[in-house]
Amino acid sequence: MFVIGLTGGIGSGKSTVADLFRELGVFAIDADDVAREVVMPGEPALESIAEHFGKAILNEDGTLDRAALRKRVFEDDTERQWLEALLHPSINERLKHYLEEADSPYQLLVSPLLLETEQYRLCQHVLVVDVHQDTQIDRTMARDDNDREQIERIIASQMPRDKRLAAAGDVIDNDQPVARVRQQVDELHRHYLEMAAEFSGDAAP
Repeated sequence: MFVIGLTGGIGSGKSTVADLFRELGVFAIDADDVAREVVMPGEPALESIAEHFGKAILNEDGTLDRAALRKRVFEDDTERQWLEALLHPSINERLKHYLEEADSPYQLLVSPLLLETEQYRLCQHVLVVDVHQDTQIDRTMARDDNDREQIERIIASQMPRDKRLAAAGDVIDNDQPVARVRQQVDELHRHYLEMAAEFSGDAAP
């Protein structure tokens, strides 16, 4: 199992890049999707969240009000740390399961908190999707119902850009046109196929 950890700050375009790899036949699992799974109705984590924050954190149908929860935890670091301690072990176990079940030559683990959590231990290589902070803010405001101040708090809670780039094995510049980003993905895909073959011992002598 050769896993590439794909990460980047909020609004950097991780999902777009992951989709380009998927078009090439690469299995990609998004930690955000798994994070939604572990708080579905009936999951123990959702019961713990409702007990901790109160029933007001739930929608009328019993699902988690993710926007309300996001607002609460990014206004209070203590609450954010409590939530992360609750969710991350369950998320990591499910990520490991999905990656082990995949059958592509290598796999992508897509996560905004790859380097801030134990998720990086599931990976053999790190790919960072990078954009300027102004791009992060503009894209996130256009996508989500969040104001600039809240987005800036989220950015501040994530690893600083310079440290993220320092930890990268490869970087995709996503401030460029889609055609150029696709070209970067194609080049990296060929490289990762070679790395995966060497990792598994299948490389040509």
